This record gives sequence, structure tokens and C-alpha cells, in this order.
Amino acid sequence: KVNKILFLPKYTRMGASSRLRTYQYLPLWEKAGYNVVVRPFFTDKYLNEIYAGRRPGILHILQCYWRRAWQLFTVGKYDLIFVEKELFPYLPAFAEWFLAKTKGFIVDYDDAVFHNYDLGKYPGVKRFLPDKIDRTMKMAELVTVGNSYLKDRAWAAGSSRIVMMPTVIDPNRYLMKIHQDKPIVSIGWIGSPSTLRYLEGILPVLEQLKRKFKIILVQVNGKNQVKFSGSTEKIPWTEAGEVDAILKMDIGIMPLPDNPWERGKCAYKLIQYMACGLPVVASPVGMNKEVVQHGINGYLAKSEEEWIAALSKLIQDWQLRKSFGENGHQLVMEKYTLERNFEKMLEMVAPLNPPSRGDFGAR
Repeated sequence: KVNKILFLPKYTRMGASSRLRTYQYLPLWEKAGYNVVVRPFFTDKYLNEIYAGRRPGILHILQCYWRRAWQLFTVGKYDLIFVEKELFPYLPAFAEWFLAKTKGFIVDYDDAVFHNYDLGKYPGVKRFLPDKIDRTMKMAELVTVGNSYLKDRAWAAGSSRIVMMPTVIDPNRYLMKIHQDKPIVSIGWIGSPSTLRYLEGILPVLEQLKRKFKIILVQVNGKNQVKFSGSTEKIPWTEAGEVDAILKMDIGIMPLPDNPWERGKCAYKLIQYMACGLPVVASPVGMNKEVVQHGINGYLAKSEEEWIAALSKLIQDWQLRKSFGENGHQLVMEKYTLERNFEKMLEMVAPLNPPSRGDFGAR
């Protein structure tokens, strides 16, 4: 009988992937009658250093490894264990093997972390651990994945049970954009410091557009910003303020290069934009192709010419922005909500005889 669940995310709530894949579900687990315990690997201190562009101290990193090792001695107290990605980054999957033999575990992926090993930057890792994540997938009782690229990898690795679990939004946090005819149109991008390079990749497009139209680039990020010669509004990212920041945009963009790592991304920016009723323009890479319905809720654009053409249409036609935004919002409410995903999670643990689920679980 499942009652007590241990979550082993990679980061604290400060880390986007852990916040979206673990922490935002915790109130629902508790409401459904489960006792939950969360033990992240890395700390806020580690993330603060990373976001500031500094290298975390080796002693602090070793403390993270030691703390996770100690946590594994407590797994006997729990009925179900969720692992985010892996237990120990860049170490062999011995801990996963131990967990598989003693308790079993569910593992979750929202990024192509296997490419840190088979295509990574460390020669020793590529040589000795190319299939570390594949082994983890195969050993897990169940693998949850954010998109079809990750699902295909899990099948190839020999996983016995896979559940698609896209990265989703809590609709209660989002408000709809009120579109109107306006002299200056804002093109917006939200992302972490590590993904700023994707926005830099389409700067030539934005530079050309600003010569033809009155636009402003809204950048929601950390301290670093791209060097755009036109008008810019820079908004530091905060969890509490991200929806208000998106509502300052008229068009949301998600440029990506077509590389193995990017194919594993879960299009979360697009889902956020659409939750606020924004039209979108995105690169046709990975899950972007599933979320963007070309000519219905946004445009898929590969070349500079396609980006310029797509953004030009939306800049000039506020009613098109409104129509696309409404269509995108409808798609998100149908497919990419927290409640929809959590219902899948309850179904995942149902065969293990969960406790009384309360009002939510009974729906």
C-alpha cells in the first residue's frame, strides 16, 4: 500500500526542471492523501553560483554527493520513490542498481540528459559511461518522459513501462492577454541564463524587423541580456512575476537550433506563452512541432526569411495575434495542465493500492 513517497529531484525549487516536474505537484499529492518527502541533490547555494556565472566550490559539490548517499540509507521508510534524471551525476549507475534491487523506483526525464554522456564534453564520460542513462531507464519500474524524443530513447534502452508526461502549467496562475491595436508591438522571450544563446541566434532577424516596424524586445531572464540595438525591456525572472512579465508581450518566441540536446526539450516556453493567450513563433525542433499548429496558434519558422515573414504578419495584424492566442490557450487548457498530468500520476500508482484520495483523486 502506497502511503509515503520520497522524491529525489536534481534541484531545489529554484531549478526550473525540478520546480515543474516535482515541486508543483506536491500540494496535489498531499491533497490526495499521500505523505511526501523531498530531498534535492543540489542546493540553492549551488544554483545561485551557477546563475551568477560562477563555478560552485568543489567542497560544496562533494557535500551534495555525500548528502544524497546518506539519503539512500533511508529509502526503506518509503513506499514509492521518484528519481529525477539520475541519482549521482557523472557516476556509474550503481546507486540506481541498488535501488532497483531493494525498493524499485520511477525515473523522470524532461531533457535529453543521456546526451551529457554519449555526446558530452568530457572524454572520460563518453568513453566509460555512454549508456549510463539507458541503464537507468531499463532498471526503473516506470519511466516518465516529457516528449516523444525522450520516449523513443527509453524504448530503445529497453524500458518496460513508459508514460508520456509533458511539462505543464497550473492554469490557476495564468491570465489571458488582452490584445489590441497598438503602435509598438512587443516580441518576448523567457528563459534561463543557459538558454540565452538561443535568443542570440535570431538577433539578425530582430535587427531587420526593427528597421521596418516599431517593436520592443521583452527579455525575461537573469542578469545577462542579448545585445539588441533596438528598444528593450529587461525583466529579471521571478517565479511570482513570470506571468505578469509574459503579459507584457504581444508575441512569444522560442528559437532553437536543430541539435540532439534541443530535440529533447519540452516546449515549456511555448506552453507558457499560450497559457497567456499569446501567438507564438518557434523553430520546428522537437516538441515545438507538436505544440505549434502552424497557421492556427502560431508559426514554425526555420530560416531567417521564415522568421521575418512570420513575425511581420503578427506585428501588422493584432486580430491575427488575438485569434492565434485564443487557439493556443484552448490547446493548453485541453492538453497541458497540472490537473491532467496529475490524473495520470494517480493512475500510475493506482495498481499499488493508494490510500483514500480525497476530493481531487475521486474525480
